[in-house]
Amino acid sequence: MLQLPKNCYIGLALTALASNACANDMFASDSPWMLGDWGGTRSELLEKGYDFTLGYTGEMGSNLHGGYDHDRTARYSDQFTFASHMNLEKILGWQDTELQLTLTERHGDNISNDRINDPRVGGFTSAQEVWGRGETWRLTQLWIKQKYFDGALDVKFGRFGEGEDFNSFPCDFQNLAFCGSQVGNWVGGIWYNWPVSQWALRVRYNLNSELYAQVGVFEQNPSNLESGNGFKLSGSGTQGAVMPVELVWTPRLNGFKGEYRAGYYYSNAKAQDVLKDSNGQPAALSGAAYRSRSSKHGFWLGAQQQVTSLASDQSRGLSLFANTTMHDKKTNAIDNYVQAGLVYKGPFDARAKDDIGFALARVHVNPGYRKNARLANQAAGLDDYDNPNFLPVQDTEYSAELYYGIHLADWLTVRPNLQYIRHPGGVSQVEDALIGGLKIQSSF
Repeated sequence: MLQLPKNCYIGLALTALASNACANDMFASDSPWMLGDWGGTRSELLEKGYDFTLGYTGEMGSNLHGGYDHDRTARYSDQFTFASHMNLEKILGWQDTELQLTLTERHGDNISNDRINDPRVGGFTSAQEVWGRGETWRLTQLWIKQKYFDGALDVKFGRFGEGEDFNSFPCDFQNLAFCGSQVGNWVGGIWYNWPVSQWALRVRYNLNSELYAQVGVFEQNPSNLESGNGFKLSGSGTQGAVMPVELVWTPRLNGFKGEYRAGYYYSNAKAQDVLKDSNGQPAALSGAAYRSRSSKHGFWLGAQQQVTSLASDQSRGLSLFANTTMHDKKTNAIDNYVQAGLVYKGPFDARAKDDIGFALARVHVNPGYRKNARLANQAAGLDDYDNPNFLPVQDTEYSAELYYGIHLADWLTVRPNLQYIRHPGGVSQVEDALIGGLKIQSSF
């Protein structure tokens, strides 16, 4: 019998105390913080420009059926977030200036690594998106932002990740294919999503109230990914820069909010060809080093649009979304990705803050990358998938997730979910997998 870790029950037990508490008290269901308003101190600090938060995300995954290893088990991973946002106009008199400092800590295990995916090649998606980038503390944000020309120009500088501003997407789903900046999931060697940070500059210009353009320059430094470098501030190890540009439209269509994104990224650091050597021959056969390319690039499109509401309450209703990314076939294992889904908020009058989500995704492997795996097996004289030295050939992976978000309090949401993955890791020999999950999001 599977048992959830104790962490999973903490928030559920605490909600029993919430019903009789007022908004300022600890465990009050209508408070944004589990620990309450600290006797009014929190609101006073916020009024003075200081906003402190402590967040927690925990995710459980269990391989209910299929996958690479049929030994049934459950895994748990989580993240603590310690953040401080400061309004420097209120604190120091610096007009339209903000400062953000965020520390994160991750730990735990992921069911995808050895139960769902073939560990010889790994996978593309993850059944527990909060797992990854090391079980360590990190300086995730340290930036200052200032606005000019009555807010038309917005400049942000410091330590942060591309996905905060570019190709941004919410993270309510538990499967990584439906969570956060998708470019960072498919070119993770150069585009570093949360919780990794790097030195960066982002400049945004508001063309009008619904349309803005932005451009960024981000340090491309693989050493920032190492667990021991969570607080590294030096530029040693920098290989180049990632430069994204994006146009974002935020209209109200028939009164409903929408967000539409179109962007392009370019890396000026050297990148390795996925197939050929410097002579244009397959490196897997020649034995020579893979060709070095001078750059790496790609595109993305994203859309989110609310389409219905319940009477005059626009916080409830149906929203649709879709995302796609396209990448350099010469240097990237994934050449394209597409995803679509829906979220319905407030499905029942008695549960007006609950939500239901469903999404589908397709991750496609570059044909050149597949050919390289076949040639590597040919060169080694291997054709048996069950041979430990065989390199599984990866093609296309399909993912689906259905969740129901239970809004237990304004500071606590629990989302049980079911995930289905066809050809995990793009390996057709791996049985399709069914995963049971539970995502906990809380603010203390």
